[in-house]
Formats: sequence, structure tokens, C-alpha cells
Amino acid sequence: MQQRVAIDREDFNQALETLKAGGIILYPTDTIWGLGCDATNPEAVEKIFNLKGRDKGKSMIVLLGNDNQLQSYVQEIPDVAYELIDVSEKPLTIIYSNAKNLAANVVAEDGSVGIRVVNHPFCEQLIQRFRKPIVSTSANFSGQPSARNFAEIDPILIESVDYVVKFGQDDLTEGKASTIMKLDPSGKFEFIRK
Repeated sequence: MQQRVAIDREDFNQALETLKAGGIILYPTDTIWGLGCDATNPEAVEKIFNLKGRDKGKSMIVLLGNDNQLQSYVQEIPDVAYELIDVSEKPLTIIYSNAKNLAANVVAEDGSVGIRVVNHPFCEQLIQRFRKPIVSTSANFSGQPSARNFAEIDPILIESVDYVVKFGQDDLTEGKASTIMKLDPSGKFEFIRK
């Protein structure tokens, strides 16, 4: 059973209000620190592409608070997806075909989207309260290495976002990127990153 972690209400509410206003947050996830915004707001997503200097042809990962939300953002979910999420011991991002109800600039050119059901106390609660998925892309400028904890994030990037979450800033554990798996509607899957 997951232990309850104290979350500062003001910190939480600031992050929530920033998302609602179409802003960018810098926040901890179950992998590495990320830049996030409302995954259904194309203007907010555009701000992240511009801030990172990221190629617009590259899609971004979307986080959900639980697997019940999947059906709102993916047309066909193979049954095996739920099993993979349940048995995965490490954070798992699954690329699904036929995304729906998301900002077009989050979805890849082929209509697919990478979604991770997050297992992190702050993220989970934030997504549940926001009632929408949030974007998660590594907290770095394109071409730079990903920051494995808050201390490694470029100060210029920190200054450039609308809100920096305080939760987890003092955690010096080195985070690792998620496993990425592509899953087609037939249930066939392949690993993109282990």
C-alpha cells in the first residue's frame, strides 16, 4: 500500500491554477522532473515546444492519474494494456494508436500518443483534481541531457516556466526515464525504450 505523503496545499493549488490558466509547470513525476501543461490545450502545448526548442514533429508524453481515464483519450484500448500497466514494476509509457480529445500538437503525425498512468503522490492528485491529462516532457532544453533530479535542472529553464512545484525539490534520488512500449489495437506490442 502506498504511504500518504504530505503535500503543501498552497504549492498544490498554485500548480493546479497554473494548469487551468494554460501555463507551464515544472514538476516531479514518477520518473524524472518534467515540464507540464494541459494536454488538451494546443496553445499551452505550443509554449512547451517553444520553451524547449523542441522539434514540432516530436510528440510528447501525456500523464493520466489512473487507467480508467484511458478510454477518454484513446479510441481502441487492447485488453492487454491494462494487464501491462498492472504488472509493470517500472514506470511504463504505452504508445497507443488513434488518440482522441487531446491537443493536436501532442498527438504524433500517425495519430498515436504516448500515455503513462503515473504512480506519484503529487502527480496523481494533481491530475485527479485537474480532471484532464497533463503533458510530461523532460525538464531540459532540446539537445541537453535530461535532469535526473531538481538540482540538475538548468536555472534558465526554471526561470522560464509559470510555476515551479516545491514538492520533491530536495529529493536527490536520480530519476530514470520510463520504459516505452508501442501497442497496436490488435494487442501486438514492441519495446521502443527499455
